Amino acid sequence: MAASSRPVAIGSAAPDFELPDGDGWRHKLHEVAGNAGTLVAFLCNHCPYVLHMRDALDQYAREYEGKGIRVVGINPNDPSAYPEETPERIAEVAKSLSFPYLVDVDQEVAIAYDAACTPDLYLFDRSLRLHYHGRFDATRPGAGVPNGADLRAATARLLAGMPADQPQHHSVGCSIKWKQGRAPHVQGAGFGKSAGFV
Repeated sequence: MAASSRPVAIGSAAPDFELPDGDGWRHKLHEVAGNAGTLVAFLCNHCPYVLHMRDALDQYAREYEGKGIRVVGINPNDPSAYPEETPERIAEVAKSLSFPYLVDVDQEVAIAYDAACTPDLYLFDRSLRLHYHGRFDATRPGAGVPNGADLRAATARLLAGMPADQPQHHSVGCSIKWKQGRAPHVQGAGFGKSAGFV
């Protein structure tokens, strides 16, 4: 089922996290953050929207790492309902990526970020304040070649010390596959402000 990202106020502080990768090694936000900025990307293994742009996202990560921007991927999906989302599969996918790909086992980080879909992209500045929350680009599976135009434009503004561009386009992708009892029932509440789950 398709879903879109929910609005989060620009300038919001990145919720902290410590998560394992598919092999069990733990990673903290401040350890994976870049000295110029950090992209936190909620991803998964089976969604056609993610598969459409994953290689282009990895190219972005390789290109911008030298400019002080680092990328971290987080998989929040329920592996009990979607076998493609197990830690073992995440570890396999991670071998083809140039950035850490982590497992949000309890979905607490997705909840803290008010993530709604995969991909859901959050670009933070060097102080881990939100600069951009939106789509990778305007392409979709089967329609266009992904190049990350929107994310690249936002990153260029960040690196140039310019304010975030407004308005920002929502990311569109597959809805996060929540564990039973975990799906937020308040949408667009912002970081750490969801009022409960159904």
